[in-house]
Amino acid sequence: MLPEILNEHFQLQIEEPLSVGRYESGRIKNQMYMLVPVSSMAEDHLSELMQLSTHVINQGDRSTCQFLQKESGESVIESQQGKYVVLVCQMSTNRIQQHIGRKLSKFHYRGRTVNFQTNKINRIGKWKQYWEQRLDQMERVWNEMLYKQPDHEFERLFLEAFPYYMGLAENAIQYLVDTELDDDPQAVDSGTVCHVRFTKHTWGNQIYMKNPFDWVFDHCSRDLAEWTRERYFANIKLYEPEVSQFFQDYQTVLPLSSFSWRLLYARLLFPLHFFDNVENYYITSSEQEKNRLQDQFVKSLDQTKEHEEFLSSFYQLAEVPVRRMKIPKLDWL
Repeated sequence: MLPEILNEHFQLQIEEPLSVGRYESGRIKNQMYMLVPVSSMAEDHLSELMQLSTHVINQGDRSTCQFLQKESGESVIESQQGKYVVLVCQMSTNRIQQHIGRKLSKFHYRGRTVNFQTNKINRIGKWKQYWEQRLDQMERVWNEMLYKQPDHEFERLFLEAFPYYMGLAENAIQYLVDTELDDDPQAVDSGTVCHVRFTKHTWGNQIYMKNPFDWVFDHCSRDLAEWTRERYFANIKLYEPEVSQFFQDYQTVLPLSSFSWRLLYARLLFPLHFFDNVENYYITSSEQEKNRLQDQFVKSLDQTKEHEEFLSSFYQLAEVPVRRMKIPKLDWL
């Protein structure tokens, strides 16, 4: 469908189809074009993403995707199949993962200069609300299942494991609340352009690019925590050098404050992997996927001790001056 839309609305011819992420893509010269369906997205949400994209590009970011505009100045294309936008970005494949911490820090630096209001994509100060909603929802499910015989092995494991993870989530929420009460934000704590879930692969594996549809407006510690979490679970034996280097590189642009470190740690404490695993298990209808998620669940339960050691040693690994910054540590870890 992308070739037809490019041809009809922009008089462009795709030279080579590409397989990049979840969108239909193609190459013209040294640029990549992606077709993104937006029928289910609110207009003001889309408008905010467009504004952020323009802002980041104007700040000098050459790897951010741009919204292609028709001669009328409109970006949204309506067809019988729905509404779409086309993203275009320069194709760059070299050094994607080198010094990703420094690249992320520069990206956040540019994002902090946003001078317009964001509402739909704003997550600043909303973590507690979102975490409590997920916890309450899962506690209700757990309570309903308590007095029934488990139908599957996964349900038995979930019933046994939930109280522990509920405790971890409550610790994370309390750590977050204490941070917001006790500490003062600095310049680095201004809201910036972040990602829904930033990982090693967010900016591409073969083609280096930043997709505005991955973005939210939040505190920089969101991206730092999610990248660290993904790296830890990707290899719980060998994550340390990579994580240590990541934080060293990130802080070459702007050092983190005690407020940043404490927010970051609260986010790491919140057992997002547990919530994702359980929710995805009950959402999917694929038996194969259910089996994979059950195996993943069992593995994470077996690695609880290692996970606690990771949380306990994180500040040391990231070389955080805990005493000087008066950052509280958890007694039970």
